[in-house]
Amino acid sequence: MTDEEIHKQLRHWHKDSFGWALHCCAANEADAEDILQTVYLKVLEGKAKFDGKSAFKTWLFSVIRFSAIDALRRQKVRQSKLEIVKKEAETSTMISEESEEARAEPDLEKFKAALERLPDRQREIMLLVFYHDHSISEAAVVMGVSLGTARTHYERGKEALRKTLSMEQ
Repeated sequence: MTDEEIHKQLRHWHKDSFGWALHCCAANEADAEDILQTVYLKVLEGKAKFDGKSAFKTWLFSVIRFSAIDALRRQKVRQSKLEIVKKEAETSTMISEESEEARAEPDLEKFKAALERLPDRQREIMLLVFYHDHSISEAAVVMGVSLGTARTHYERGKEALRKTLSMEQ
C-alpha cells in the first residue's frame, strides 16, 4: 500500500477510529486523541505495517486497541499510592449519587449502563459489532482472539444485556 493510499484510508476512517480510541480509553477524549496520534505516527513511520491479511479498518482498530492497552499499562505503573487512596475515599460518595441518577435515566442510559457492566471482552465485541459495523470475524481480529471465542463473547454479551434490561423494566 502506498503512502498516498494509507493517508486516504486514515482520513476515511478517522471518525470511526476516534470513536474506537475513545472506547479504548474509557471515554477520556484527551487520552483518545493521544492514542490516535500515536497510532497515526506508528502507521506513517512504518512501525505498524498493514499486511493486507484483513480489511484496513480492522487492522487499524487492532493497532488502536493494542496501543491503548500499552498506554494504560504505562499509566498504571505511574499511578501513585496517594491517587489510589483518594479514589477510594471518593467512591462512597459517588455510589449514593449514582444510584439516584440511575433511577432517573431514560432507556438509552439504562442500555449504556448495562453495556458498561458487561465483562471487558463482551463489551468490546458488542461495541465493535453494533457501533463500529464490524462483523464478528473482523471484531475477532481487532480483539486478537479466535472467531469461536469472539462468537462466544458476542452471544454471552447479548444474553447478559437481555437479562439486565428485562430485570430493570
